[in-house]
Amino acid sequence: MNATAKPNVVVLGGGFGGLETAFYLRMRLQDQVRITLVSDREYFLFKPNTIYIPFGLNPDRLKIPLNKPTRRKNITFIHDHVNEIDPVTRTVQLDHQTLHYDFLVVATGADMQTDEVPGLAEYAETIWTPQDMLRLQLAYYNLVEDARQDQRRQVLFLIPPNNKCSGPLYEMVMMLDTWLRRKGVRHMVDLNWSTFEQTYIQAFGPRLHTTVGKEFSRRGITGYTTYPVDYIEKNVVYYKNGQSLPFDLLISFPPYVASTAFSGLPTDDRGFISTALATRQVVGHPEIYAVGDAGDFPVKQAFLSFLQSDAAAEHLTSQILGTRSEMAFEPISMCVMEQFDKATFAQVPLQLTDVPTKPIEVTPGAESLYRVGSSPIWRLGKLALAYYLPWRFKAGNAFHAGLPWRGMEVGLKAMSGILAN
Repeated sequence: MNATAKPNVVVLGGGFGGLETAFYLRMRLQDQVRITLVSDREYFLFKPNTIYIPFGLNPDRLKIPLNKPTRRKNITFIHDHVNEIDPVTRTVQLDHQTLHYDFLVVATGADMQTDEVPGLAEYAETIWTPQDMLRLQLAYYNLVEDARQDQRRQVLFLIPPNNKCSGPLYEMVMMLDTWLRRKGVRHMVDLNWSTFEQTYIQAFGPRLHTTVGKEFSRRGITGYTTYPVDYIEKNVVYYKNGQSLPFDLLISFPPYVASTAFSGLPTDDRGFISTALATRQVVGHPEIYAVGDAGDFPVKQAFLSFLQSDAAAEHLTSQILGTRSEMAFEPISMCVMEQFDKATFAQVPLQLTDVPTKPIEVTPGAESLYRVGSSPIWRLGKLALAYYLPWRFKAGNAFHAGLPWRGMEVGLKAMSGILAN
């Protein structure tokens, strides 16, 4: 790095991790750094709210064009696809050009691998892209029409091994229950649930398992845990425990893999980049950071991406300014799970384990931070977040920073103190 030149930071990825890092760096360093953002899409997709698409939401409402906020913050935006990283020459190879960097942030996200489960791609509806959700919208329409013709239908939800954050599918089964009741056809549809996990939403501990179990019981959803899928045939899922379950409509959240595998960086067997937990620096490459779903932290979730991005941006800022970073990534998940008639709030402190089959657990002794609660009022919290985040990103501002977030945080803490325990 030329001592007289501004440091050149390249951020790969236009999702939660990439935008949060780029906007946070601009906030902290102002004009002391050059920032380039690379994304294979010209827009940011507010993916948590894609759960509403099967129920009629237009996916275009979830897209934020990237040109305006990046231009507003003097961030160079390049619409291109990333192919490879060379940490020796400090270059990134895109489809149409090569970029040089002084510091690099990898936030290229995760992808789904449907062919990992035989029959999944052929027989299941999946929930990853807006296109997937639109196909599911049609399947839901057909489901209601069949039920109105007095044709009983069985809907089976499936979580296979190597899915690292199954929360959206839990939301969707309960949303479907409420929606079918409002359509007056719930009595004609059997809702069944199967997961490889030993407990519901296993990574988030016993309180959320108990809450989900009570909701399933209240809604008449039959749940099966410790059901790792083996293979799928037409209208039947076969499990490795010797059991099988029938279906007319199968809905699954497939196994995760890294969206882009970088041979020049250390990764695990699924392509996720090996990092130092606290700083998100790539192992062996202190000038490179991996945040969000691209990194090796086991739980893939938007709020955790924000925490990782902020910690990485603070550490990177300290490297550029020659100061000491006061922030580290502390994995505390926070989410609001939609159910249409109510919502469930969860705040869960997490820690890594040395157990490959259960790589994450609730932090022992952190009961005061572990909060779960369900109420119709929590839907207001989810709605507030759905307006707040797009507003911040449209303006080129970090989500998890500044006075607006502190106000939002105070509100969430107040609500959780009353409506969660």
